Amino acid sequence: MMQEKHITDKIKESYPFVDILFGTHTLHKFPENLEKALQEKKKQEDIIDIEGEIHEGLPIKRDSKIKASVTIMNGCNNFCSYCIVPYVRGRERSRKPKDIIQEVQDLGKKGYKEITLLGQNVNSYLRVEKEKKIEFEEYQGVHSFATLLKAINQIEGIERIRFVSPHPKDFTDDVIEAISSCNKVCKLVHLPLQSGNTKVLKEMNRKYTKEQYLELVDKMKAKIPNLKLSTDIIVGFPGETDEEFQDTLDVVRKVKFEQVYMFIYSRRVGTPGDKMENQIPEEQKHERFDKLKALVESQIEENNEKYLGTNQTILVEGESKNNKDLLTGRTDSNKVVVFEGEKDLIGKMINLKIISEHMWYLKGEI
Repeated sequence: MMQEKHITDKIKESYPFVDILFGTHTLHKFPENLEKALQEKKKQEDIIDIEGEIHEGLPIKRDSKIKASVTIMNGCNNFCSYCIVPYVRGRERSRKPKDIIQEVQDLGKKGYKEITLLGQNVNSYLRVEKEKKIEFEEYQGVHSFATLLKAINQIEGIERIRFVSPHPKDFTDDVIEAISSCNKVCKLVHLPLQSGNTKVLKEMNRKYTKEQYLELVDKMKAKIPNLKLSTDIIVGFPGETDEEFQDTLDVVRKVKFEQVYMFIYSRRVGTPGDKMENQIPEEQKHERFDKLKALVESQIEENNEKYLGTNQTILVEGESKNNKDLLTGRTDSNKVVVFEGEKDLIGKMINLKIISEHMWYLKGEI
């Protein structure tokens, strides 16, 4: 947020007691700026509007001792017309393969079982470096996202690998093959759709059509056994007609997503979408959202029934938030499962039989 000028102006004007303003590119200098503010009794502003380097070795506080997120790249080059990220986080920069591998190895030694690789567009990892002929040191054969998945798949202690968010336009055959062949890579793939209509996708600057998205889904399903898909969808983008919204519902019906993250379009200052004149009335956006929600929930119920009576491998994460007498964990496909069991199972991979479904979670027994 601090990388946006109108936000920093608002802070200065409305909250004059704030002593330090710093952006994402100067996070590593926060202790220094804090010291200066305390010693010099002067306000510190440290915001630089550049690409920003990736600084390694910053301390990380992790909330879990079982699952960890690992950033593999920063920034974005896509400029989707609803999104502020490229303007405030800069262009894509990939972390060095060696730094990522060593971080995951360290997590494996500390007992972490599941890692999630993070980036605005993970499947374009190291693409910019290759295009701009920026030298990077290959490590354990890693020179792309597919080879990174394969290298991490070999790391001892790690039992599950997830990643978010990829971009459909960059889903190359080698990545599909890596997901299929790596036994630790979860077969739930997040594939953001945003809209099912080709004209709206073009306005969003997504660089694929409805047909190309569905072709990619078919290809992935053919090559990855037991593939499940999750997605992001934005309802009510400027100019979207009722007929165009029906295309989104059509894609949802055809793909039968395991999970759908649904959003009502909201304007962000500084994006092309904010300047579009044909904004959709709030009431209409909410009506469409409710229709999408009803369809998605009917599919979740249908998908859940397929789990009944099956055996599923669960990573046990801890006590259930709603009932301390039950434990909770997730399947490979990220379904929440609650069950009765001893506390020493926390942090372990176990097999459960699914005995009932409850829309947002499944119930299992050992």
